[in-house]
Amino acid sequence: MPIVAQSTETTDWVSRFADEVIAESERRAPGAKTSATTAPDVVVASGLSPSGPIHLGNLREVMTPHLVADEVRRRGHRVRHLISWDDYDRYRKVPAGVPGVDESWAEHIGKPLTSVPAPKGSPHANWAEHFKAAMTASLAEMGVEFDGISQTAQYTSGVYREQILHAMRHRRDIDAVLDQYRTKKAPAKKSQKPVDEAELEAAEGSGAAAEDDGSSGSAGYFPYKPYCGNCEKDLTTVTAYDDDSTELTYACTACGFSETVRLSEFNRGKLVWKVDWPMRWAYEGVVFEPSGVDHSSPGSSFQVGGQIVGIFGGKQPIGPMYAFVGISGMAKMSSSKGGVPTPADALRIMEPQLLRWLYARRRPNQSFKIAFDQEIQRLYDEWDRLDAKVADGSALPADAAAHARAVGTAAGELPRTPRPLPYRTLASVADITAGHEDQALRILGELDPANPIASLDEARPRYDKAEAWINTHVPADQRTIVRQEPDAELLKSLDEPSRQSLRLLLDGLADHWSLDGLTHHVYGVPKVQAGFPADATPKELPPEIKTAQRTFFALLYHLLVGRDTGPRLPTLLLAVGQDRVRALLGE
Repeated sequence: MPIVAQSTETTDWVSRFADEVIAESERRAPGAKTSATTAPDVVVASGLSPSGPIHLGNLREVMTPHLVADEVRRRGHRVRHLISWDDYDRYRKVPAGVPGVDESWAEHIGKPLTSVPAPKGSPHANWAEHFKAAMTASLAEMGVEFDGISQTAQYTSGVYREQILHAMRHRRDIDAVLDQYRTKKAPAKKSQKPVDEAELEAAEGSGAAAEDDGSSGSAGYFPYKPYCGNCEKDLTTVTAYDDDSTELTYACTACGFSETVRLSEFNRGKLVWKVDWPMRWAYEGVVFEPSGVDHSSPGSSFQVGGQIVGIFGGKQPIGPMYAFVGISGMAKMSSSKGGVPTPADALRIMEPQLLRWLYARRRPNQSFKIAFDQEIQRLYDEWDRLDAKVADGSALPADAAAHARAVGTAAGELPRTPRPLPYRTLASVADITAGHEDQALRILGELDPANPIASLDEARPRYDKAEAWINTHVPADQRTIVRQEPDAELLKSLDEPSRQSLRLLLDGLADHWSLDGLTHHVYGVPKVQAGFPADATPKELPPEIKTAQRTFFALLYHLLVGRDTGPRLPTLLLAVGQDRVRALLGE
């Protein structure tokens, strides 16, 4: 029985797609529905190729149908979210930047991904399993439920045998469809920038997308490509085929091997991509599947598949084309290039709720960026503000819907941090304490003396994510190192106004020793020094007060950490501790 949870607001893109998916499912099976629990499963699908690290751009291929499937499930319908692991794709290139991989892996190009050795040191059986494992773990952390289908298992066990024989019998029909696009290509459009092949691969979703559409030689067109029985590579050409006996002869251009097999018994090969994809739509009854932006071009896999799927007695899924996902400070992502962040990389520095929210709040055709730089602090601030608005009922309906999709699924809420302190504060504390948990707990306990944190577990996992961000994404020259000794030379050179500002700060330090108190006090010192109340608002102050505040802050940073800038001063002061602050400021 499905778990029935309350549907979210119907004003966001997910709800609109859910409406369309339910309606389309009912159109395809008229009369089959007697109740939500006895109707046929609604099938949505994703396709992922474990040809290398599965990156955050590929994650959109999963999150788009996941969010829609979850909304359909919330409404009480049974849903299957299929992820086809395209692990029977050919190994096309050696991706850059993969640890444990060198040029010797090039000898495996052309083999199925499941026949390529895993990177050195990997506990997994082969290349495909190595990269599938990391993605599977990330999806579990994000609360994504799915049915995984290994295309290696499907093909090598003969599951698709009838579909393969059907495609071979109808090869002329398939060829005729493909030929429309071979002979009537649209004129090339002038591009504002050079087309990056890697970007196209990332957008298409499956690593199989770059494959040809089948062999066409003197023996005719064939939509099936065997893997060589000698070298295992797909550099083969079908030279003869008999429909009645299903005898197929092929020759390998890589090693010269040739053999004749009976296709009705042969399981070492696959349909070419532009035939394979629509075959699966028909076989699985897929109703909804997104596709990359390049599918808008003539002859794209999605467009061609919409015609070929009818040959298999099926219908093309509905679904949007999705835009690129970028990284702050990086070019568009592709798994063919090294250093491309994966979901696992993102989840090391952010909670799954935040990562889910980034995909839920933007329509699929809207591009967005995921922050691995300082921008992550602003994103967390925005998320926390939304969290507060949802709690007090002031969030807009679409924002509340995106929030609900981020914090949980139809199965329930994801685990969350009990005390979600500001990410930037946690990052500053982790930076300053450099792994000393007792010091971190002391500082966090002093942030709110009226309700102190008793254990770091109250701030986890957010604290651990912030600490990981500091340790892995903040350059060493930007890390905070508190002075061991006072800067005697600087203290000696100070003029009287500077000395007075330090005295004002130190005199009120004990009375304001909390995050809010120190925030008020630090900003108030330049105001008081200029003859204004400490709580005077910006509208009540002359512009030069802002200049005085910046000068005062720079002085404190120099005396405490030897730089012009650093973590927010209230957090820094708490981290350093009263006694050490007094010593470093010359008291």
